[in-house]
Amino acid sequence: MDAGRIQAPEDGRRRRSADSRRRIVEAMLELVREGDLSPSADSVAARAGVGRRTVFRLFSDMEGIYREMNAIMRDKVAPVRALPLAGDTPEARLHALVERRVRFFEEVMPVTVAAAVHRHRSPVLQSDHRAIQAELRDILAAVLGPGLDPAQFEALDAVLSIDLWRRLRQDQSLTPDAATAILHRIVGGLVGA
Repeated sequence: MDAGRIQAPEDGRRRRSADSRRRIVEAMLELVREGDLSPSADSVAARAGVGRRTVFRLFSDMEGIYREMNAIMRDKVAPVRALPLAGDTPEARLHALVERRVRFFEEVMPVTVAAAVHRHRSPVLQSDHRAIQAELRDILAAVLGPGLDPAQFEALDAVLSIDLWRRLRQDQSLTPDAATAILHRIVGGLVGA
């Protein structure tokens, strides 16, 4: 028997499974972006164009979906995270960071809100949340440089959090431009710039 003929059907099944997995995760992300914080398997399957059984066959638990959603979101925001933080002073770089975070938050906010609903029972979401928070704090520390007052650092970290962004955008119904102006104003007040 020719080994190429044996492998071909298996490779085709793997490609179809990988394609179905990707469509399921993208369907989940689309539904979350549309405001469904806990999409049902039926709605995910319908959006992905697969059967309900396929969802459960390819993902034995929600942790697998969360893991793949996180990977897709990290890839999606990589260009935003790579934007340079231009400026000759820490204050100028801090204001550049505000602009970068605004773009990042606008991209991830629907998924972040949904993740917060499920985080208490998901080790994957808890771990990802801790990693993102640590990364954001490290970036802020690098922008500000050494010698910053710890209380000022914590205040800036809170102001530049997605929690405040969500409040400004959702609870206060501000436009992205209005919310951004408020962040710049608060940051300016905290650093005297």
